[in-house]
Amino acid sequence: MDSYREDEALFKEKFERFKEIYPKDGRVAVFTGAGVSTLSGIPDFRGSHGVYNSPWHGLSVEEVLSLDFFYEHPEVFYAWAEEVWYHLEDYEPNIVHKALAKLEAEGMMGFGLFTQNIDFMHQRAGSKRVYELHGSAATAYCTNCHSFHKYEEIAPIVREGKVPRCSQCGGLIKPDIVFYGEALSSSVIRQAEISFSQASLALVMGSSLTVYPAAAFPRLTKMSGGKTVIINAQHTDQDADATLCFKDLGQFSQALLDWLT
Repeated sequence: MDSYREDEALFKEKFERFKEIYPKDGRVAVFTGAGVSTLSGIPDFRGSHGVYNSPWHGLSVEEVLSLDFFYEHPEVFYAWAEEVWYHLEDYEPNIVHKALAKLEAEGMMGFGLFTQNIDFMHQRAGSKRVYELHGSAATAYCTNCHSFHKYEEIAPIVREGKVPRCSQCGGLIKPDIVFYGEALSSSVIRQAEISFSQASLALVMGSSLTVYPAAAFPRLTKMSGGKTVIINAQHTDQDADATLCFKDLGQFSQALLDWLT
């Protein structure tokens, strides 16, 4: 986390500017990506050492996460997912999650938090208005009778090496996560378009802004006359259009917490 820390004097100068441009009416929309989760130790998906870059038993992750493959080989999917998604209770919300929960609690995030992460860490940290663009591992549903099941019910079954089946009808249970071959939630996408278009500030944290349509959301704020602030270790294609850019999520989030306290 410290490898991306900025010079303290330069950082403080930029953060003072951030406080100056922060909308007093809280017209802010937040977008978080995998970089936020990695601070909790959760594996990144698209980073240089990400899950997507590592074939699993000769299969690409894109193949394992395709909807057709899931229905044909649920046992293979769950064997992979056991390693990646079904030990989330071993991780804890980090300083970014906590700072954003505090921001919302103080009434300074009027348009909610939109995340690409499926680990429900934002909710565990206390965030209430969370829109999960790629779904969530917190819930699952029966593909036959559509009954819902919680992570706490499904995870132990998966960790035993079994495929979870519905206790009511015996149907195959699928995590409530968007697979390849599935569309993103149209209602969540529409909410994001409305929120970022109306926000005076788009705050982007831990995203390389490469996966669309989510990467387009901050541009909507800019096109509507608002400002964007990006906190990400690596350069993004939208840095040049941002009002401010920070490198270190931990450094920024600590300053944000200090400001709110």
